[in-house]
Amino acid sequence: MVAAKAQQRYFTPEEYFAWEEHQPEKHELIDGQVYAMTGGTQNHSAIKLNIAGLIKAHLRGSKCRVFNSDLKVNILHTTNYTYPDLSVTCDERDQVHPLYITYPCLIVEVLSPNTEAYDRGKKFERYRRNPNLIDYVLVSSDEMAIDMYHRNDAGDWLILSYRGGDLVELKSIGLRVAIEQVYEDVTFDTAPAEA
Repeated sequence: MVAAKAQQRYFTPEEYFAWEEHQPEKHELIDGQVYAMTGGTQNHSAIKLNIAGLIKAHLRGSKCRVFNSDLKVNILHTTNYTYPDLSVTCDERDQVHPLYITYPCLIVEVLSPNTEAYDRGKKFERYRRNPNLIDYVLVSSDEMAIDMYHRNDAGDWLILSYRGGDLVELKSIGLRVAIEQVYEDVTFDTAPAEA
């Protein structure tokens, strides 16, 4: 979740790493500018934990690793660094640097009203340049709805939408899961709309 610019100056990656180490909150680095990350809701947190638990259990014993929003993703061939809600890498090259990965096969973002347009637009535009990325998953925190951008074998991006009763298939890691498991213990606001 990205908020406003935290600083007006330009940062190199090295300056950014050193500066952020002393900050109380996380920041993304995009085109030399740092952006503070905002907090989330109970639903946002519960959904992240549900997905992380499902993926972690599925990947146990494999060479793949799942990370939460405490680990940065370096946008391939750039000096940009983001904090997706979840990322998965199966690439040995990602064992080199302790502060970030560069070759995720799966990225998950739990949407909020403030970040949805960015997550669907500019953020995906940056992520999809990485040939290792197979699934980019956008999970609603307001309703049972998941949209996934999936790169097929021809290299084309397909948009798959999942709703209640659907099985969500993450081909990047070979996982099929009922959408209801993603939303376990999540309560949606059911207040009637005002006329």
